[in-house]
Amino acid sequence: MKVKIVNKSKHSLPQYATESSAAVDLRANIEGRILLQPLERALVETGIHIELPVGYEAQIRPRSGLAANNGVTVLNTPGTIDADYRGEIKVILVNLSNQIFEINDGDRIAQMVVAEHKRIEWEETDTLSPTQRQEGGFGHTGRK
Repeated sequence: MKVKIVNKSKHSLPQYATESSAAVDLRANIEGRILLQPLERALVETGIHIELPVGYEAQIRPRSGLAANNGVTVLNTPGTIDADYRGEIKVILVNLSNQIFEINDGDRIAQMVVAEHKRIEWEETDTLSPTQRQEGGFGHTGRK
């Protein structure tokens, strides 16, 4: 699938890290650095603009290493980029650790997956079909 992209960043186009990667890495495109304080969030620019075909979305997701090793994640994960959005892709990062986290120009800060989606039409009703689960949720099956 071909996707049009405008790269206003100082970096190469987003790339897949391995042959089987589902997501491309997004890089910070910033002047200087951002010092993300504990529990602070920042809107980080990437310099990337895309044109998705109708019926597709781009999902912005955390990088597992940043989350596991530094407590830094994408705040509204997954963030959704709609097919009609033409603005710059920006990433809302949050520092959930108790240490300051430094973001530098070119750092890989998030990943992006392009996925097909369907639009729905609501069919209003008074009842839903029964299931074994019914309304069970939020740990109703236990931990073990």
